[in-house]
Amino acid sequence: MFLEKGSKGDDVKKLQTRLALTADGIFGSDTELKVKAWQAENGLAADGIVGNATWAKLFPASLAGFNSDSLKGYIPDEVIAQIPAIAAITNSLRLAHFLAQCADESDGFKVVYENLNYSADGLKTTFPKYFPEPLNESYARNPAKIGARVYADRMGNGNEASGDGYIFRGRGYIQLTGKANYADFGKTVRAETVANPDLVATDYPLASAGFFFDVNKIWTVCDGGSTDAVITAVTKKVNGGTNGLAERTQLFKQYYALIS
Repeated sequence: MFLEKGSKGDDVKKLQTRLALTADGIFGSDTELKVKAWQAENGLAADGIVGNATWAKLFPASLAGFNSDSLKGYIPDEVIAQIPAIAAITNSLRLAHFLAQCADESDGFKVVYENLNYSADGLKTTFPKYFPEPLNESYARNPAKIGARVYADRMGNGNEASGDGYIFRGRGYIQLTGKANYADFGKTVRAETVANPDLVATDYPLASAGFFFDVNKIWTVCDGGSTDAVITAVTKKVNGGTNGLAERTQLFKQYYALIS
């Protein structure tokens, strides 16, 4: 989240409403002054810029209609702390769908880097287009070479020799991938994610997953309800198929019961 003087849009309207201002969606001088005053009153640097820390204090999870404390013991504390920074999570239904997908994609919020350490057989099975025999043998167990080849010349990456495919490999809870996506995501959080791609894994693993939901218009799918059909539809948008559907369904139902 990053809003400053000159920003426009629905997030600005939400901010203005929270600060009891006219919600015109334009971050002007009055909004900036109000933000500075609110930051000073709440122990934050009064710079008039709404970043993740300010947004999280302005919109704690309880204001969105759910209590994140109920997730303690089920979701890591560091994940819970990042939830308020994702503006699109406006109700418990969206949160449950989102967390279920993130949890399954990241093996319980533990994996934030794409594992490209494939054997020769693994390359032949997973990426047959890129590693026919005997090429698979020369790339086996070399993640940097594998990533550079698999993701070359697409998603904003350069050719294989550039190494971009490995540099901008999957990171975060839903594996943000590709130089162009890193650049676009970096703009939303005002972070140098192209110069320092590891920030996606270390500082923004959940926010980058929220970006994925934004770009792929998954939030409105989540709004469809809590049925198995909706869980399946969300899974297909995230995964491209139904891998892990049973686990995602179980996680969704567990999280939704806790927070709804």
